Amino acid sequence: MRLAANIAAVAELQPDYMGFIFYEKTPRVISEVSAELIKYIPSEIKTVGVFVNEDLKKVKERVNLLKLKVVQLHGSESPEYCAELKSTFPVLEVIKAFGIDEDFDFSALKPYLDVVDYFLFDTKTKIHGGSGKTFNWSVLDRYTYTKPYFLSGGIDLEHAPAIKNINDERLYALDINSRFETEPGLKDAEKIKAFIKEMNS
Repeated sequence: MRLAANIAAVAELQPDYMGFIFYEKTPRVISEVSAELIKYIPSEIKTVGVFVNEDLKKVKERVNLLKLKVVQLHGSESPEYCAELKSTFPVLEVIKAFGIDEDFDFSALKPYLDVVDYFLFDTKTKIHGGSGKTFNWSVLDRYTYTKPYFLSGGIDLEHAPAIKNINDERLYALDINSRFETEPGLKDAEKIKAFIKEMNS
C-alpha cells in the first residue's frame, strides 16, 4: 500500500493486517507523505512495516514515528536483530520472512523461534519477494515447529479453494500482494473483497 485513496479503500474492507514497504529498491515503496497516513488507519487493523536489511535504528524510528504494530523482516536479519526489536518494543509483533524452494532447510528457523511471533513463507527470489509466483506448498510438510506462519507468494483469487483445504493449524494468515494489484503498489479493492468473501464462505 502506498497511495492515500487506495489505502482508504482497502481499509474499508477491514483486513487484519495492512503492509507498507520501506525498501527503496521496489516500486511498492511508500512515500513519506503517504506514510504519515499510517497513523490514522483504524486501530483494529494492524499496520505492518516491511523492511529489508534496514539499519536497526531506522526501523525503531519508523515504529515510533508511525506507531507501527508489526514489523515484517524480509532480508537476512539475524536472530539478535529480531530480539533487539522485541526487547525495545514488547508489544510489537515481529514477522521473519523466508524464501522457500524445494531445497529449503527448515532447521535454519530454529534460532528465531524465541525472538519472532510469526514466520512468513514466501517464494524464494533474488528480489526479496514480489515475484507473483507460488512455491510448492507441499514443502511445508517438512516444517516441524509449532510457530505459526503467514503463507505468501503469488496467492491469487483462484487459490482460495486450495488454501481452504490446507489442514494445518499453524497457518495463521495469508499475505496477498502482487496478484491483487492493478500496478505495483495499487491494490484492486474489489478483487480483495471477493477473496475475503471466498475465504469466509
